[in-house]
Amino acid sequence: MASWEGVNEFVAVSEARSFTHAAQRLSTSVANISRRVLQLEERLGVKLLVRTTRQVSLTEAGLVYYQQCRVLVDGLQQAEQAVTQMQHSPSGKIKVTAPVTYGEQKIAPLLHDFLLHYPQLELELILTNQKLDLIEQGIDLAVRLGKLEDSSFMARKLNHRQLHVCASESYFSQFKRPIRLSELTEHHCLIGTYDHWRFKEKGQSREVRVKGRVRCSSGVVLLDAALKGMGLAQLPDYYVEDYLADGRLIEVLSDYRDDREGVWAMYPQNRHLSTKVRLLVDHLALHLSS
Repeated sequence: MASWEGVNEFVAVSEARSFTHAAQRLSTSVANISRRVLQLEERLGVKLLVRTTRQVSLTEAGLVYYQQCRVLVDGLQQAEQAVTQMQHSPSGKIKVTAPVTYGEQKIAPLLHDFLLHYPQLELELILTNQKLDLIEQGIDLAVRLGKLEDSSFMARKLNHRQLHVCASESYFSQFKRPIRLSELTEHHCLIGTYDHWRFKEKGQSREVRVKGRVRCSSGVVLLDAALKGMGLAQLPDYYVEDYLADGRLIEVLSDYRDDREGVWAMYPQNRHLSTKVRLLVDHLALHLSS
């Protein structure tokens, strides 16, 4: 930026009253200091310094210019100090988006812990199952589940999720537990966004179309129906893990589980990863993986 060139050198000479001392202060050569100040004077069209064999003094214009530049240099130093301080104590706003249920159960509590550790931060959390435009909406970080489709973003794997097919004991008191994928046609299946479930059979991924009298895009609703004995549901582990552990749900077809899917932190690759975002990604990765 041409308008700033020579200003630091001029301020240093004005305060040191010496090109030699100014060069030492800025860790550069006397020749470089002299050249920068001369270029500044030529650009302004005015003499700023009077050079003698004993000392350097300011002209009237030089004094006025120095007083204004000193304010600018002080402002720049304060700005640099503020940014440096942010490296150790992040501040400002951070905008995050995540899927609704996973965000409520897994992400939001970790974000709250993060804010407690960095009290100068402000959080805006958008929970939605829609994939928002990170650039257009100014989002710093998105948590995404499953396969990544957009290669224009940087991504870091935070954890994984596993799909489970399960139902309640009351459902299995009426229907035989399936042991093969072909037997799903004999069952009431609780259908989510898609009418097919994903499995892996003989090392190959496979989709099986399912039918049922309950369909809903909400995993929470499907979970409630499964607990009430209304059918089989295929849901991610964070919905069902507690119920599988205490026996309220029983898993079937575990030999056909599909591969685990990734849980990802995504951010635009053309945006500098700020310290606050980097620290947040590290925080999520540490606690989700544990």
